[in-house]
Amino acid sequence: MKKINFTWAIGGRLLFVLFLVICSFAFAMFQGGFVSWFIFYSLLPFALYSIAFFFSPISKIEVERYIQTAQIRKGGKLIATVKLKRPSRFPMLYLVIKEVTQSAPLIKHASKKLKTVKMVGFQRTIEWTYEIDHMPRGEHVLDGVEISVSDFFGWVKKTHILPLKQTVIVYPNVTEMIYMPIETRYDQGAAASPFTIVKDTTMATGVRDYQPGDRVSWIHWKSFARTQTLRTKEFEDRQSQDLFLLVDRKPSSSFEEQIELTASVLQAVVRNQASAAFLSLGATRFYFPAVQSEEQLQRTMFHLAKVEADLAQPIEKLLPKDPAMSSATSILLITGELTPALIETIPRAAKNLRQCTVFVVVKKGVKLSKQALTVHQLARSRGMIIHVLSQDHFANAFTEVGRT
Repeated sequence: MKKINFTWAIGGRLLFVLFLVICSFAFAMFQGGFVSWFIFYSLLPFALYSIAFFFSPISKIEVERYIQTAQIRKGGKLIATVKLKRPSRFPMLYLVIKEVTQSAPLIKHASKKLKTVKMVGFQRTIEWTYEIDHMPRGEHVLDGVEISVSDFFGWVKKTHILPLKQTVIVYPNVTEMIYMPIETRYDQGAAASPFTIVKDTTMATGVRDYQPGDRVSWIHWKSFARTQTLRTKEFEDRQSQDLFLLVDRKPSSSFEEQIELTASVLQAVVRNQASAAFLSLGATRFYFPAVQSEEQLQRTMFHLAKVEADLAQPIEKLLPKDPAMSSATSILLITGELTPALIETIPRAAKNLRQCTVFVVVKKGVKLSKQALTVHQLARSRGMIIHVLSQDHFANAFTEVGRT
């Protein structure tokens, strides 16, 4: 129905041009004189051009788009070139070119830069390069290019959308972090290392000289009986994948900073040859059991590029039902607001929980309310480690003492 109405509108413009020609000719015939015929002959070239323009198709124009920036981080620059190729050199006064997209953040941020006017003349190839600074994070789909053109006086106007779908992914910013495991356990106690090492005491791989600090149960007594020298069994080291990264996607004023901190933590984990399970809860659930390679990191980064603050119901209702929580032993929660209900829910959902660390992300310069401080104190009394972080403290998130 819309197409039929559009066709009638274009046809009506052609009839209007013909009506002008007929009226000016009739006026010249009946009125006579130089002025009357001068008006007719002055109008005739523009009318003939409008009629020819009406029958000149713009749907056959070919379009190409080149995205010059392969990977974009939030706040970075998008550089793209749109190239149009006309099938003929039929003269055109100008061409309005506009990128067609349904991405609300992109439209809000750069609607004026997505449109331009190009003088055409007899050119067959028209190029338009545009740059958009400070790109918002997200998945921005460019659906096509809309072109609009008209004759000299706007009697005949044409608009056509040339389909050309391309997706621009803007990834969250990443802060280089000093990474230290939140919890590193040995049989003798705790220590800091690039990842958690646990002795597999069910399988001895050899013996070595005794060293102070070795457990008595590790001594190889048969070797001691033969040589009267203390020797210790060597066991296979296995890496413990204890870190469980949980992201709360409820709406928050610091949600973008939460996503950037999450991306920074995951990159730090992988670059330090460690591993972490990753769970993102919102309108959709995203779970990755072990992020430890660059390929797995890119998959999680792709999720973080598109994710939104779309958690409709409290996260406290989702955690007990989530199967991944039952195996979590060391949880790192990234949230914009810690609630008493969340403090109660995490230990119930993670039955094997040994330690829970919470990164509460706030805007720079924002002070916590008395209610938030009370909740944080409650969490500390339950054995949780609370770190309040703003963006300028992300680099030392694992090393600095939590601030309230």
